[in-house]
Amino acid sequence: MGTEDTYCQIDEMKETRVLGVDYHHLSLPGGDDLYLTEYGLPFLDNLLPANFWTDNEWFKDHSERLRGTSTLYKVTTKKFQGKSKEIVMKWNRMGQDIPGSFDLSELNVEFNSPFEEFALLTELRNAQFESEGYIFTHKPLAIYVPKRHVDLDRLGRKAYKMEDILSRHNEIELYMFRNYAVIYEWIKGIDAVQALERGVLEKQEVAQLTVRYDSDVRRNGFAIDDSKPHHVIVRPGKDGELARDRSGQILYAAVDFELLRRSPQREKQIRASKRKMYLEKQMHRFEDREPAGFPSNLKLVRIMGVDYIYGQVEGTGGALWVVGKDPTLFDYFLPEKWRDTPRIRLSVFDQVYRTTTKDDIHLVWKISRVGELPDLDPFTDAENKMIKHGYNSPFEEVALALELKNQGIPTTHPRAIYMAASKSDMDESLCDDSRYDSHESLLTPEGNPILRRQHDYIIFWGYWNGPDELLAIKDESPYQGVDALLCHRKGLLTKRTYLHLMEIAKSKLGLLGIEDLNLKGNHILLSVDNSGHLVKNHKGLPEMRISNFELLRRAQL
Repeated sequence: MGTEDTYCQIDEMKETRVLGVDYHHLSLPGGDDLYLTEYGLPFLDNLLPANFWTDNEWFKDHSERLRGTSTLYKVTTKKFQGKSKEIVMKWNRMGQDIPGSFDLSELNVEFNSPFEEFALLTELRNAQFESEGYIFTHKPLAIYVPKRHVDLDRLGRKAYKMEDILSRHNEIELYMFRNYAVIYEWIKGIDAVQALERGVLEKQEVAQLTVRYDSDVRRNGFAIDDSKPHHVIVRPGKDGELARDRSGQILYAAVDFELLRRSPQREKQIRASKRKMYLEKQMHRFEDREPAGFPSNLKLVRIMGVDYIYGQVEGTGGALWVVGKDPTLFDYFLPEKWRDTPRIRLSVFDQVYRTTTKDDIHLVWKISRVGELPDLDPFTDAENKMIKHGYNSPFEEVALALELKNQGIPTTHPRAIYMAASKSDMDESLCDDSRYDSHESLLTPEGNPILRRQHDYIIFWGYWNGPDELLAIKDESPYQGVDALLCHRKGLLTKRTYLHLMEIAKSKLGLLGIEDLNLKGNHILLSVDNSGHLVKNHKGLPEMRISNFELLRRAQL
């Protein structure tokens, strides 16, 4: 088969990233999907389903059912450029009960999804650079997803388990009613049980080898709760002796990672590492990057003078704009990182929340009120101004925040904008279309308006606990952000100082030709140090920063 014939079997190919692993996603005729890893891409021809699975006669003559509780096969693919590929194909068991595993169920252990399995295995393979000892494994080549709808009972899946799994996969659309096969490179050799049956290993040696494998996995910060000798591959030589390393230990490779998980200690280390990297990257987020280093699914865009990394969120049908030029910050704001984490509501009137993401990042997120008509009295001058101006779009809010910061007025840090897949229904009488009209010429790389009526928008702000520069050097929270109104209620701020700060804020904005049409004390954020005192500037006044931008307006000339 030549290149032209190969691509006749592919409707579309695009790069995507799921749980930190890069894939080439192939949409195949008939609706099947194939996700190739970096290890599988060189064998694209061999791994097309027609060349090992959907050709029934070929599969019958070139496959072997392997032992185990799951459904797995060793398959030899058709030849391309004179070479075939020996692979292991295994149907993933996500959402199923673990057979005969009461103890594992009590530990809340579940089968990994195919993407979780590949992500954890990739991390385990890379862990050799972090600790002593290398664990040889088979290489993850591809994930194959036939289009055919299969009922849950036939798949053996539990709906409640699948719903939980689906909620963890916002980067990609995971299908509850489709089968998933993981495809690995075949490792030459026999498993430890076969070695025992052939007399190559003694029973005690099998037990010792299994314990050693479990110990090696744990030393690298992982656990496999069903370590079995079937998962340990050894290689007999021509003389019948097993291959050994220089120290005389039996060389082995590991297979089967559907129950691989991080240890609690590693989870903690990963979170701390991601948080540290995040803080360092935020400090340099506006520095130029080489376009060649961008994943194909992410684009550098500029909206209203602000640079963003833009990408679609396949699993939710949404889109994400991350402030700055660093594509590695994109993953920190994917919905799976913050959507289900515990949150504290910060306002009686607005949908604004504080949360700590799965990467241990402290964020404040707010559902933008763009498109809503301010519920105010049109016969009151101040309120009528707000009605006529309308709520700023999230892109206007971010642009205003950065403009003020660049002009010397401290603000909270805008981090990202997320467009949800849908919007809550609202009566037409409550709608304000002005921003949709004014933004209609601003388009995404796909040619769609960045601001769309059918979608909610969420703005992410850094939770103020100190400057990025300070946190990147020493990850300790020197301050706590408390709004001026709350400081007054707590007795930290006198009425006189409170009113004086409001006048200062109004004056500083006015000097830049900007006014807050609804300036309130909870729009001004003050800093409280670890001793409970307000942080003050050289004039003895509390340091303050602007934290609300939805009704900021440039002064009319």
